[in-house]
Amino acid sequence: QVQLVESGGGLVQPGGSLRLSCAASRSVFSIIGWYRQAPGKQRELVASITSDGGTNYADSVKGRFTISRANLKKTVYLQMSSLKPEDTAVYYCKGGGSWGQGTQVTVSS
Repeated sequence: QVQLVESGGGLVQPGGSLRLSCAASRSVFSIIGWYRQAPGKQRELVASITSDGGTNYADSVKGRFTISRANLKKTVYLQMSSLKPEDTAVYYCKGGGSWGQGTQVTVSS
């Protein structure tokens, strides 16, 4: 089973940017998605990317977030810009049947 490790979270001011990384223990040739879960809310899909680079975004992040994959399909990035307080959540990646442990993103002044 593939292991996924997220990194890159942190505290950022509104309007700022962060880049999250999801490193897989092996190449993942299926869809990989970034999800997030805010306190008291259900986990939701933020963005996903297929093996051939097709992307899909939640309406709430379109135009602000960009998902990409590299490193022989072992790393997936989520570039987040124009961050808002409502983007605060734990962000998880999912792929190859596995979830990562999550990384906290906090958007606050």
